[in-house]
Amino acid sequence: MRQIVLDTETTGIDPKEGHRIIEIGCVEVIERELTGRNYHVYINPEREVEAEAITVHGITNEFLTDKPKFAQVADEFFAFIKGAELVIHNAAFDVGFMDSEFARLKPERKTAEHCGIVDTLAIARAKHPGQKNNLDALCKRYGVDNSNRDLHGALLDAEILADVYLLMTGGQTALSLDASAGDDGRSGGIRRIDSQRSALTVVRASESEAKAHEEFLALMEKRAGSTLWGKLQ
Repeated sequence: MRQIVLDTETTGIDPKEGHRIIEIGCVEVIERELTGRNYHVYINPEREVEAEAITVHGITNEFLTDKPKFAQVADEFFAFIKGAELVIHNAAFDVGFMDSEFARLKPERKTAEHCGIVDTLAIARAKHPGQKNNLDALCKRYGVDNSNRDLHGALLDAEILADVYLLMTGGQTALSLDASAGDDGRSGGIRRIDSQRSALTVVRASESEAKAHEEFLALMEKRAGSTLWGKLQ
């Protein structure tokens, strides 16, 4: 299965009020392993970014001036996500913005018509009812390092969410192709176990060791009346 863990940053909170996407970050996962393929772009929203939004993600109007417009990256972005299952925290928010952006173009596209959608917020709420289930809380709960997350950022949040999602849904290992990563392949707290590793060596007790073990059990049963090991045998 091909999954894309996705996050966006925006000019505000409601696309119906004309707010736009300004950053997209995507991380590819195939058969529950990170492939190292990412998609990341900043976008000129053709409108002002609200001051409150800037305090969240730190992306200023000046920074976005020379960035491509959504229409210029739409085909490339759509090709990256098409046919995949999208993994998104609070999916309704991001999908709402994506559909709003796609609706401005021809042909118009609906995200759910081309991609599956998994909402990790819904999963977290089902697994941890009554608890905080934002991304920071989930990082703490599952031991994912988010110490570099001073501000929200689409690609960083997608990378963190990928680790959280894999741990929250079964603990599958992760892969990083970054040569600067640590010996465990990632700096984010999930270690990849090599599927090609040698089988563990089985060391069996010698005849004298087995005899000594039986004598020790007999002594324990004499003192205690019975032993768990004896019952299992």
